[in-house]
Amino acid sequence: MPTDVTERPPLRERGATTIADRVVAKVSAQAAREALGRVPEGGHPPHASVVVHRDAARISISLELDYPTDVGRRCGAVRGRVRTRVEELVGMEVHEVAVHVERLHSARTAPTARKGRLA
Repeated sequence: MPTDVTERPPLRERGATTIADRVVAKVSAQAAREALGRVPEGGHPPHASVVVHRDAARISISLELDYPTDVGRRCGAVRGRVRTRVEELVGMEVHEVAVHVERLHSARTAPTARKGRLA
């Protein structure tokens, strides 16, 4: 006779799932791209570094933004999206999301704008 599905072995006997830091970093970078919508012309996509301790992550996102922009609002959107996606997809608690704006890209100083002025 089959055993009841609700009868499970104790947690310590079931094993564990370990998620590599680089997986959390990739999920974080993708979530940052989703929050930003697009990468500035001539810019680089967001990059994430992660420190995982047990089932909690501290995430650092480096990104580039267009200028002018509301930097605070854009960084807040990235923080929220990264936290939500990591918790949903990885099942890991996020203690901190630090956003570092590495560069602001101005349409006036874009390579195509400079070429246009010289011609």
